[in-house]
Amino acid sequence: MRMLISFAALFLSVALLQLSSGGVGPLDALSGIALGFSTAQIGLLGSAHFLGFFIGCWWAPRLMGSVGHSRAFAAFTATGAIGLLSHMLILDPYAWALMRIASGLCVAGCYTVIEAWLQAKVTNETRGRTMGVYRVADMGASLVAQLMIGVLEPASYVSYNLLALLCCAALLPLTLTKVAPPETP
Repeated sequence: MRMLISFAALFLSVALLQLSSGGVGPLDALSGIALGFSTAQIGLLGSAHFLGFFIGCWWAPRLMGSVGHSRAFAAFTATGAIGLLSHMLILDPYAWALMRIASGLCVAGCYTVIEAWLQAKVTNETRGRTMGVYRVADMGASLVAQLMIGVLEPASYVSYNLLALLCCAALLPLTLTKVAPPETP
């Protein structure tokens, strides 16, 4: 139980990150429809997210090895927030695809950092419980993110700003925790 409590900051960061990233996909689709994007352009947005995700999976271990877990998490989170905040500045589907690459990079990078942190700190006896609580926090926030779509107005600065605020808030628990990060790999 003590081990799970020591990971509370990580779990809260995951939940806040998932509230942000889990809402941007459906919001982009609805916003694209409202802005008159074609179905192919809306599909491009989803594909761009996964291109960013692929890049993030490749780059995250390298960045963690260079700067450590906390700084890598901060860099990936900043990338996601920039992508979210840029949406209402440029109303072009191809520019949005670049922004979705940034959000995919953020998600893959942040999750890689958090999962590496967890795996470095758990023991074989606590691994199952810890990862179970981690997945409950992750999937629970994903569910709430889907429910937020009902109140987020498509193609609205306020909606994207709210998601960016949640993304930035994910930095606070992880960077302010008193638990020491794992050794830099």
